[in-house]
Amino acid sequence: MSELPVPGRAAHPLDDPVGASLRGPHAHFAERRGRVLRYPAAVTPWVALPDRPQAADWADAAALAGPGGAVTITAFREPPPDDWEVVFSAEGVQLVDAGVDAAPYPEAVRLGPADVPEMLDLVARTRPGPFEARTVELGTYLGVRRDGLLVAMAGERMHPPGWSEISGVCTDESVRGQGLAGGLVRAVAHGIRERGETPFLHAAASNTNAVRLYESLGFALRRRTPFLSALVPENPPIRVRGDVREAATR
Repeated sequence: MSELPVPGRAAHPLDDPVGASLRGPHAHFAERRGRVLRYPAAVTPWVALPDRPQAADWADAAALAGPGGAVTITAFREPPPDDWEVVFSAEGVQLVDAGVDAAPYPEAVRLGPADVPEMLDLVARTRPGPFEARTVELGTYLGVRRDGLLVAMAGERMHPPGWSEISGVCTDESVRGQGLAGGLVRAVAHGIRERGETPFLHAAASNTNAVRLYESLGFALRRRTPFLSALVPENPPIRVRGDVREAATR
């Protein structure tokens, strides 16, 4: 399937990983309005906008998310309009495989839809970043159980052509320091490599422990990138389409 041209699209897929995913391997998830693409909210809140979004692009993002809905973006150059409520903003790092010792992890089990309640519970305890009821559909997720309880997991999220993002890496406090996160990351990376693709990941720049772990596994910094999550105003603007004035929530 040919890709639709998007003005201002980044030349490298990892410069716009959300947009590259939704125009590529994750196109079946894509919801589109104008120049804006997003995943369904139950999958993940990530949204792709043009490099320098105009007012009409923000109106389209508002229409996709709905009043009060969350829009999460990365690699942006322009902040949202003043009437949007920013609920999270941080500098992040993008790390790529630079010789990861990828290998299966004997204790890992495959996780699927039936495991989502436990996965959401683990995420609530450990707060690794956005993870929703259908995030597990984005790729392979592996976990570790101890005494029947899910205590660690890692999986795949964004999927630009030729690449796959390792995400949702978290470990319950009771088993930290036992190498579970590293083992699971190596195992997910192994599966990605087996498909002929390259693993990458994101982390908050302030999370130095996580960054140190990933670097020790063989990931290297590709670039720094901002992350931002904002809420659509309860009374979003009106977008003009030709001669028709259309509410952004329609």
